[in-house]
Amino acid sequence: MLHEMLVGGVATAVSGLVGFIISKKITNANFDIYIEKAKAKAGAIENEAHILLQKSNIKAQEIELEAMREYESARDRARADLSQREDDIVRKEQSFKRNKQNEEKKLYDEESALKAKKVDLQRNEKSLELLKKRYEEKLDEVFHTIEYYSGMTKDEAQAILFEKVEEKSRAEIAHIVRRYENEAKKEAKKRANYILAQATSRYAGEFAAEKLTSIVQLNDDELKGRIIGKEGRNIRALESTLGVDIIIDDTPKAIIVSSFNLYRRAIATKTIELLVEDGRIQPARIEEIYTKVCDEFETAILTEGEDVVADLDIGVMHPELVKLIGKLRYRASYGQNALSHTLEVAYLAGIMASEMGGDARLARRAGILHDIGKALTHDHAGSHVDLGANICNRYNEHSVVINAIYAHHGQEEILSIECGAVCAADALSAARPGARREVLESFLKRVTEIEEIATSRVGVVQAYAINAGREVRVLVNAMLINDDEAILVAKEIAKDIEAKVQYPGEIKVSVIRESRAIEFAK
Repeated sequence: MLHEMLVGGVATAVSGLVGFIISKKITNANFDIYIEKAKAKAGAIENEAHILLQKSNIKAQEIELEAMREYESARDRARADLSQREDDIVRKEQSFKRNKQNEEKKLYDEESALKAKKVDLQRNEKSLELLKKRYEEKLDEVFHTIEYYSGMTKDEAQAILFEKVEEKSRAEIAHIVRRYENEAKKEAKKRANYILAQATSRYAGEFAAEKLTSIVQLNDDELKGRIIGKEGRNIRALESTLGVDIIIDDTPKAIIVSSFNLYRRAIATKTIELLVEDGRIQPARIEEIYTKVCDEFETAILTEGEDVVADLDIGVMHPELVKLIGKLRYRASYGQNALSHTLEVAYLAGIMASEMGGDARLARRAGILHDIGKALTHDHAGSHVDLGANICNRYNEHSVVINAIYAHHGQEEILSIECGAVCAADALSAARPGARREVLESFLKRVTEIEEIATSRVGVVQAYAINAGREVRVLVNAMLINDDEAILVAKEIAKDIEAKVQYPGEIKVSVIRESRAIEFAK
């Protein structure tokens, strides 16, 4: 058994060795074939590369020859161009030399001619001086002869001659001067009439007369009782807070608000209308609505001033001046609304200034600001002229504006066309029939003076002239004035009014002292 296994193992080993040898020979034979094929391909590639190299060399030689030909051609052209330019330079140089020689010859000839003329001029000057000297000698001889035979000197004869000529010409000169003066006056009057006609025809403002009362319409007469309140509490609070006189009579469905101060009356009218609409009429609500309306009016007058400035096209203006322009809506002069008056003056002044060759825009600016001080007269002492000039100076307004403020009341001379136009426009606006009422103005001055006398006392908070100026209500500070002092204040104000104000009848002075304690429940 072992023997058979050994024989089988040996046979297997011999057969494996024989197979390996046969496989090795087959593989070597295949490698030789592959090597031969590779050598054949390499030879073919080498031949092909050699052919390509030859072709490339030939192509490079052709390119080199072509480049050489182009280089030689460009070199020939450059040489020809250089030669041409050299010839041109030579020709220009020769031409320049010829021109230079000609110019030098020309300059030499002109210089020679100039020297000859200079010699002739010097010779002529000497001859002229000699002739002039001889002429003066002969003239002196003539004068001496005339003086000898006339018996007077040269100066005396000249004075007599001038005097005779002046006497002869005086009448003619006077006639000419008088004729030109008359013509100038006629032309100036004609021109002035034309300018005024143009201004008044191109602007026709509406007439606006201010009254002293405003009417508040009511839906029902029962509201009158609510406005009066229990024992007159509401109406006293209204008159005290608003500073106006409220008249409740038999007029159906209406009450009357009376005050000389247009701004105060407008606020009062609006406040009462809102209270009537709201229905809650009581002292606390009155003060609340009054404060709200005052704020609304402050905003409204600023907006109106801005609209006026924009419509007039007068440029940028300080907000305080704009606000004062809007406040002119609630000012009046001799019954004429101040804003309407200043607008009319501004438009008329602009038209007249443009006709006279001035600055129309500056004239309109001076026109709208010429009465700006009237917006301050209720709150500050002094004339509206000084107040207006001071505030315009404070905000750096043009000197023409300041001059117009002073000149339209004759406090300064007119210094410009624009100022003259403003003064003429102011006179036109004020002089229109029905534009102003002197009686109303005197009344306004009287009640304003009464209020100023009352507010000048120490401890007085506010003072309102009501009942057409027949009563003044004075509100005093309860911390500064006691009950006994209130009586003295009333007597002192009454005496000052008697001494300083002219008025018909009598004026009632009511001093009101009120203490309030306020606390909030949180």
